[in-house]
Amino acid sequence: MSVSTSPGSSKVEFKISDDESSSFDASSDTQSSKPTSALPAIPSSLARERNFLVGHMSKSKSAIGIDELNRYFPEQRLRLFVGTWNMQRCEVPENVDDFILPDHEEFVQDMYVVGVQEAPQDQKAWEIKLQETLGPNHVLAHSVSHGVLHLAVFVRRDLIWYFSYFDEDRITTRMISQIKTKGAAAMSFQFFGTEFLFLTSHFHSGETKVKERIDDYNKVIKQLQLPRQSSEIYKQESGNPFPRFDNVFWFGDLNFRISQPHHHMKQEVENPATYDIREALKCDQLKGNMKRGKIFHGFYEAPINFLPTYKFNPDSDQYDTSVKLRVPSYTDRILHRSKTESDVTCLRYNSVQNIRSSDHRPVYAVYDVLLKPGQQSKVPLSTGQFNRQVYMEAAKRRAQGIKMPQRSTVCALL
Repeated sequence: MSVSTSPGSSKVEFKISDDESSSFDASSDTQSSKPTSALPAIPSSLARERNFLVGHMSKSKSAIGIDELNRYFPEQRLRLFVGTWNMQRCEVPENVDDFILPDHEEFVQDMYVVGVQEAPQDQKAWEIKLQETLGPNHVLAHSVSHGVLHLAVFVRRDLIWYFSYFDEDRITTRMISQIKTKGAAAMSFQFFGTEFLFLTSHFHSGETKVKERIDDYNKVIKQLQLPRQSSEIYKQESGNPFPRFDNVFWFGDLNFRISQPHHHMKQEVENPATYDIREALKCDQLKGNMKRGKIFHGFYEAPINFLPTYKFNPDSDQYDTSVKLRVPSYTDRILHRSKTESDVTCLRYNSVQNIRSSDHRPVYAVYDVLLKPGQQSKVPLSTGQFNRQVYMEAAKRRAQGIKMPQRSTVCALL
């Protein structure tokens, strides 16, 4: 299989065999653009224009049963965005629209979960930038940080009433480091009656450190204490924290590399018309170890149809030319597992090639997730809490960025 792209186009064409071809056109993927909730759809183009400031805050009762679920999600399907990016501790970019609001996504999603590694020093500024980008119809429901790992959940304001309280955990896998650069930040919650777990991780670097990366994965599983009120029961029964949750999403800079010589991979990716993704992924350390059952048991990753996301020379589209000559690789990944396979469908899995401030490219996935009703008596709800400080600061910045029409100097005589 080979892949080719054209400048300014979202269409990726790839050759499967000598006599068979197919194409993936991100701009015509209507399956992922159709809203599944009963809330008014927000066009991505409107959010990009920064031209609305206020919205209505629904004061709905805090019930999570079938009636309320059907009120907002008649098809009982949630549209979920999951994003990951190693920011290389750079300053917060002025614009992240292409990451959070891609052009080919016609509508804004119901929920956004964004995990970053090597986050900027000012992590609050990063939260404000995400809030500013999404606009006032979304709110920061919860965030957790661990050293330079950061994980945030944004949701439509109308839906904030249907969350349980958030549980969080932090796991360090490199104990000798004063700054927590390797490990995981995790949070769990119930939305209506569906239990979610999200983890963002940064594993050991180095092309030959496969065993260390697998050890990182096992340390996270062993140390994870979510949800705190019942995690010990599940650990005793199975040694695995995941069966407690309906859906688990694990994403981040997992640092698995392509086991090929640098000159070979660099030559391949610099010629997209002949680059064979399928052949390259045969040498992908993560996929190889998943097939051998050594890591991410029960997890699934959508097909990769984009170029390697690491390592770039900063502020350029050129892969690493430093003395270390890192092999172009798919270090940045998003995986998921569900109790029932059909509960989660990946509609899009892509990288963002035109955000160049880091040596990594952002990666995101859009999912269609089945929701189930819950019993209010069995879960303490968060009563509509969200980060108002971030919300208000982002609203001010959106207001400052709007170009208001100039008023006429002609006076009307009444």
